[in-house]
Amino acid sequence: MTGVLADTQLKDMIANGAIVAEPAVTDAQVQPASLDLRLGRVAYRVRASFLAGHGRTVTDRLSEFEMHRVDLSDGAVLEKGCVYVVPLMEALNLPGHVQAVANAKSSTGRLDLLTRTITDGGTEFDRIAPGYRGPLFAEICPRSFSVLVRPGMRLNQIRFRTGQAVLSDAELSALHSDTPLVDGVAVIDEGLGFSVDLRLPGSTLVGYRAKPHTGVIDLDKIGCYDPAEFWEEVHASDGHIILDPGAFYILVSREAVHIPPEYAAEMAPYLAMVGEFRVHYAGFFDPGFGHDAAGGTGSRGVLEVRCHEAPFVLEHGQIVGRLIYERMAALPAQLYGADIASNYQGQGLKLSKHFATPH
Repeated sequence: MTGVLADTQLKDMIANGAIVAEPAVTDAQVQPASLDLRLGRVAYRVRASFLAGHGRTVTDRLSEFEMHRVDLSDGAVLEKGCVYVVPLMEALNLPGHVQAVANAKSSTGRLDLLTRTITDGGTEFDRIAPGYRGPLFAEICPRSFSVLVRPGMRLNQIRFRTGQAVLSDAELSALHSDTPLVDGVAVIDEGLGFSVDLRLPGSTLVGYRAKPHTGVIDLDKIGCYDPAEFWEEVHASDGHIILDPGAFYILVSREAVHIPPEYAAEMAPYLAMVGEFRVHYAGFFDPGFGHDAAGGTGSRGVLEVRCHEAPFVLEHGQIVGRLIYERMAALPAQLYGADIASNYQGQGLKLSKHFATPH
C-alpha cells in the first residue's frame, strides 16, 4: 500500500529492526501515524546550525562546530538563543522503498522551540531518504524560552511513508464534498487553506505574545506555569493586529479542521509573498484530529507566528498556511483523541500543555 504508515505498521517496523532504539521503543511513543523520538543523554552546544552533507556524518561535523557538551542525565537547561545537537535514542534501518519526514511535536512548536532532525549524509532538515541506515539527531534552538530537558523527553516525531499519496486539489475537493474537512468554505489551492481568526466570539482576546525575559520552563511540568509570567495577551477589536519584528505569537485558525481516519495531514507554509511573517508550525495532524469518529467536532489549528523584517498588519481571515492531505497506507488501530492521551483534541486558542488554563 502507498501512503503514510499507520501505528500497526510502525510496530511491525520496530519488530523487524527497521526502527531500533536503546532503550527499546515504548508503546507510548507510537502515535496513529508517527513515532515520537526521544532525547539521548548528552547535548552538544554548537556554534551554528548545520547539515551533515553528502558523504559526511553528523559526528564528523560536531568535531568542527562543538563548543562544549552538556550532560542531560540529571536534567539540564538549554539556553534561549543557543543551538544544540542531541543524539536521539532511535536509529533507522529503512527499507529502500520507505522514506521519512520529521517535525516538532505540537507542544514543542507552541513554546517556539525550534527542533529539527538531522541525519548522516543529510542535505535537508527533517527529510530522511528512502533506505536510510544510521543514527538520528535533534537540532534544538530555544527561541523564546530557556527549557529544562532530560533524557527520554519527546520533542519531535517522525512519519514514514511509501511512495507519494498526496491528494491533488481535485481529490481534496471531492473528499471535502463527501466528508467536510472544515466548518466553512474550503479554500483549496495546492492544499487546504488555513486562515487566522482575529474575531473570536465574545472576546477581544485573539492570541498571546511571548515575553522577552522569562524564567525556565521544565518540559516535564504539565499545567504548572502561570501564562501571565511568560505571555502577553493580544487583543483586537477591529479584526487586525500589527505583528512586531522578531516577536513570537500564538494565534488560532478560523477553520475547525477535520482529518478523517483514512488520512493524515501536514501543515505547510503559504506564500512568502503574502507578508513579512512565517508560520512556525508543528506540522503533523494525525488521523482523527477533530473528526467525529474520534470524539471531535472539529479542532482549530493553533498558529505559531513569527514576524520578520518589518511590522506587518495581519487581518482577520488572511490565509497563513495550508494543510496537505495524504492517504494512509492502512487504517490506524487508534485515532487521535479517541484512545490516546491527546492534549489538543477539540482545541481553540490554546497555549502548550505546560501552562495553567488562563482565567
